[in-house]
Amino acid sequence: MSEKARLTYFNGRGRGESIRFMLGAAGIEFDEVFLETKEQLEELRARGDLLFLQVPLLEIDGMKMVQSGAMMRYIARKASLYGKDDKESARIDMLADGVRDFQLKFLGIPFQSDPTELLTLIRDKDLPRYLPIYDKILQDSGTGFLVGGSLSMADVLLFEALLSVDEMFPDLLKDYPKLQEFRDRMAAQPNIAKFLAGGQRKPLGDAVYRDTVDTVLGRK
Repeated sequence: MSEKARLTYFNGRGRGESIRFMLGAAGIEFDEVFLETKEQLEELRARGDLLFLQVPLLEIDGMKMVQSGAMMRYIARKASLYGKDDKESARIDMLADGVRDFQLKFLGIPFQSDPTELLTLIRDKDLPRYLPIYDKILQDSGTGFLVGGSLSMADVLLFEALLSVDEMFPDLLKDYPKLQEFRDRMAAQPNIAKFLAGGQRKPLGDAVYRDTVDTVLGRK
């Protein structure tokens, strides 16, 4: 029996959160190691565990993986969340990358002394650009999924992003009925429901999270 997967990152969302969601959706149990000191990061670098000297680090199936995109695609292939053929995989990549284009902007919010300007940019520019596209794709698909007739990486990442939208702008999704239906249906998926109930989804970043990241990365 293979060892349980292990994710090394900060005790917060950041670039580790989508990996957590993918592991959860795939039904892959995982442990976590939280970086709290600069020395922990330097030890990982000294051991050669971090190919590009940065986290997150995912240890899975005997590999030490870095680069979050590579991790998510590996999990997707492993758990049959990557489409039935190369064309579906390409579309899943395209739609997942589109989600990341706007979702990653949420990661900067904890590091703003006043996030008002960034939140306004996301609400008034990014979300009106991207959300109608995904709403229409779901309307046209007729399956409840973004690509084909089954759950994929693109669905998981869109669901994660929509939860962030709900947190930051509670009434915004009322203008996108298909996205609301999708969000609710995804939350009821057995593996995802188990993940959400299991406590491994991280809360919004606060001052403690921000200060820890800055300390580990030597920014303070």
